[in-house]
Amino acid sequence: MKKIILTSVLAGLLHVSPALASEDVPDMYPGSVLYSKPYEVIPGVWTSIGATAPPTYENSGHNNNLSFIVTGDGVVVVNSGASYQLAKALHDEIKAVTDQPVKLVINENGQGHAMLGNNYWIEQGVPVLAHVDAAAEFEHDAGGAFEALKNYGKETAEGTDPKLPTETFEDKRVIEMGDMTIEVMHLGPAHSPGDTQVWLPEQKFMIAGDIAFSERMPPIFSGTCTSCWIETFETKFAPLEPAFIIPGHGHPTNLDKVTRGTTGYLKYLRGKIGEHIDNGGDLAEAYYVDQSPYKNLDTFEELATKNAGVVYEEMEFE
Repeated sequence: MKKIILTSVLAGLLHVSPALASEDVPDMYPGSVLYSKPYEVIPGVWTSIGATAPPTYENSGHNNNLSFIVTGDGVVVVNSGASYQLAKALHDEIKAVTDQPVKLVINENGQGHAMLGNNYWIEQGVPVLAHVDAAAEFEHDAGGAFEALKNYGKETAEGTDPKLPTETFEDKRVIEMGDMTIEVMHLGPAHSPGDTQVWLPEQKFMIAGDIAFSERMPPIFSGTCTSCWIETFETKFAPLEPAFIIPGHGHPTNLDKVTRGTTGYLKYLRGKIGEHIDNGGDLAEAYYVDQSPYKNLDTFEELATKNAGVVYEEMEFE
């Protein structure tokens, strides 16, 4: 009964949430470097939705979701953001909501938009936690991510000094803070090395990171194992049966929707590329396999052909 009530409440929230982020809307929160003003999804869990578009000067690189949990005895932040200034802007919003101090920051992966704001939080004396593989990924890629920030962000890059997380974990870290039990998990290989999920078991609420997509097309990186991603999603993520999910990009939603947008898409694309390979098709033609069922996803134009090429190279010798 409790699960049914919670699911109904969360489903209702979907209809009263702020307008959906869109790649066609340059900025939803004028006066702040944040793309959108944080709002409370369920009691104690807040999120600032990023643009479902590539990073730009207009969105200040805020194109992922920056969330925080008010526990009653401190605040846990999920993602430092793409810059020092984004981290500070989120902290300002937190201080407007509660006088509880931020006690922990979690990086959900090793990408720049999750970690480039780390130095702000480290300056505040707040520990920053990430999976060991995500930390290694950021250590390798931080220079390029910082250069990209300076190129598109211009003055919004000021203050940013790439810093690694101060703590790492391997499989799971359980945090008991205030009224909340928070499980920081790496369920397995997915979108990028060290993908991290933040699970609130009592609330059946998941801050999923990039294991889950819905409104935006998933970008598939060179080196991503799409069959592994599907397996992790289906055998580790979905069986938790989260009632509501904050994905890495896009608005809070439910398991059915992120299943369609994640494994639904990955299986479809793998199927098309598999047919193409079986018919003797080459890489040059693989870029143009039909992905029209997903053309309404944000970033389709930027990612569809790239994804097809990456999956062809992955599957060619499977």
